[in-house]
Formats: sequence, C-alpha cells, structure tokens
Amino acid sequence: MKSSDIQPIPNEPALLIKEKKILVIADLHIGIERELREKGLQVPSQTKSMTKRFLSLIKKYRPDEIVLLGDIKHNIPTSTIQERNDVKHFLETIQYYGSIHILPGNHDGNINKLLPSDILLHPSDGCVIEDIGFVHGHRWPKEEVIQCEYVVLAHTHPTIMLTDRLGYKTYDSCWLRGSGNTTLRERYPTVSDPNIVVMPAFNPLCGGIAVNKEPIIGPFEKILNVKNANVYLLDGSSLGKVKDIK
Repeated sequence: MKSSDIQPIPNEPALLIKEKKILVIADLHIGIERELREKGLQVPSQTKSMTKRFLSLIKKYRPDEIVLLGDIKHNIPTSTIQERNDVKHFLETIQYYGSIHILPGNHDGNINKLLPSDILLHPSDGCVIEDIGFVHGHRWPKEEVIQCEYVVLAHTHPTIMLTDRLGYKTYDSCWLRGSGNTTLRERYPTVSDPNIVVMPAFNPLCGGIAVNKEPIIGPFEKILNVKNANVYLLDGSSLGKVKDIK
C-alpha cells in the first residue's frame, strides 16, 4: 500500500483509506457537555452536528467499512441517560452505510451495552483491518497490530501551539505522521518499524495536547517518535517536524 492511499480528508478530522474504502474517525466523546457544564461552561450538544458531518462524509466517499477509533462516549464510569441515548442514536444512524468497527478507548467502558446488532467491537489492544493496524492508543497494541506497515492511532487529541509576534497563542488540531520510538522497537524486537498516523479528535469540544509544548504520557509516547513526527494542519498545511516548531 502506498502512503498516498492513506489520506486525511481536507478540513475534516477524518481519515480515508482509498484503496480499501475505509473511513475512520476518532474521539467523538459523546456526552462531554456534562463535564463542561460542571465546570461552568454552557455548551450545546455536539452529537447532532457530528452525526450530520459524518453522514455527509459517508455519502460523499461511500466507504465499505467505517472505523470508530475509540472514545465514542465520554463519561466514566457512569453515563447519563441522554449520553446513552445519543450514543445509540449515532450508531444506529450510521450502521446502515457500511460495516462498523469499534476500537474501544479509555472512555468506552460498558459500551458493549449500547451497541446495535451487527457492529463489530474489537479488543482495546487493537486489530488489523485490511492489512492496516488500528488501536485507540491508551494501551500497548498487540504485536499483530504493530507488525502492519501502517498503524493508525488516536487518544491524545493532538494539537499544535502557535505563537504570533505579539505572543498570542492559538491551538490548532493537527495530524501526526511518524515512525516508532526506540521503546517500541525494544518491546517488539522482531517487528519492522511501522508508519504511524495519529488522528485529531472529531469532537471540536475535546481540546487536546499541544505536541510541541506539553509532555505526552502513557504508551502513546513510547509508540511514536513524537519529536521527529511530521505535523499537518486540518487544511493540509505541512508544518515540518514537531521538534522544529517553537
């Protein structure tokens, strides 16, 4: 498979794998509004607008398979009735447009109770779909995932911090493309270095980690060589490597 077959969709936090007709999104965090309200931020539910956005992508690109790369829901360990209803409605709406794969994330406890029939729930340490490895990224992937030439992760909601001449800082969602870290090669010594793609969050309320500013914790940092990863904005602009962006 060529790298050109694995392409972010311009101006959308969604990935299209052309040759295999796979559409991927991650980190919907349906129900995050409750947490924001508890912090004093009154924001409308994003579920309806996310469903509409995703349906437009599905109808435009007509995938055979749809991958939801973790954190479909937000609140843990319990969910509100509204959150459970919203998750069910989202999944029931999209399930008629292709085979749905869910790679559960750290916020997806008990999501199996919310799934309509015919949706494939994979283990949290990842799976291989059409020779591509998928894992949410909050835990170490199984070896067969890392053995793939291309591995797709999410979890960190990557952003890039940009500072203008007046010192004003903005945080923009971004994509990362890179290779494995030395820790990854130590853990899987028989595996060749995969090409790793890290997805931004689909929910605009998620915020994220500024990869050129904040330390990244958990397995993700040990899987990807973050400093040498290439950064791309949602509009496709290439900003170079993380280590070179001040």
